[in-house]
Amino acid sequence: MSEMRVVGVRVELPANQPILLLRETEGERYLPIWIGSVEATAIALEQQGVRPARPLTHDLLKEVIGALGRELEQVVITDLKEGTFFAELVFDGDVRVSARPSDSVALALRIGVPIHAVDAVLEEAGLIIPDEQEDEVEKFREFLDSVSPEDFRGADT
Repeated sequence: MSEMRVVGVRVELPANQPILLLRETEGERYLPIWIGSVEATAIALEQQGVRPARPLTHDLLKEVIGALGRELEQVVITDLKEGTFFAELVFDGDVRVSARPSDSVALALRIGVPIHAVDAVLEEAGLIIPDEQEDEVEKFREFLDSVSPEDFRGADT
C-alpha cells in the first residue's frame, strides 16, 4: 500500500467532469479518479480552508464520528472494477466501511487522516508523468490555485 496526497481537483473539458488527482507521497505515480461535482466542491472547499455557512455532509459525518466516540484512522482506495474505484473508511478496532473514494477523501481531509491506495490499484490506474511533462503538472497546480468552488457548479444550479 502507498500513502497518497491530494494534488487537487480539476475539471476535464469538454465533458465538464471533475477529476480528483492523488500522488504517491513516496513515489512518482499519480492516480486520477473521476468524481462528482458535489464531492469535487467539498474537496476544493476543504483544501482552500473555506468554511460554508452551514456544514456540508462531510462536515456532518465528521461530527457524527466524533459524537459516537469513534476514530477514523485512514482511508484506503481498495479496488478498481470496470472503471469504478472503491474505497474503505478504516476506523479504530479495524472497523471498515465501504465508501466512494471521493467521499472518503473529502472526509480524510477534514479529519486529517492518511489516504492510502493498494498496490493493485496503482499498478492498474497509476500514471507516471515523465520529466518533460512536469510543466503540465506545474500548470495544473497553478490552475488549482486559481479555481474556486463555483467553478464546479453545473450550469443548472
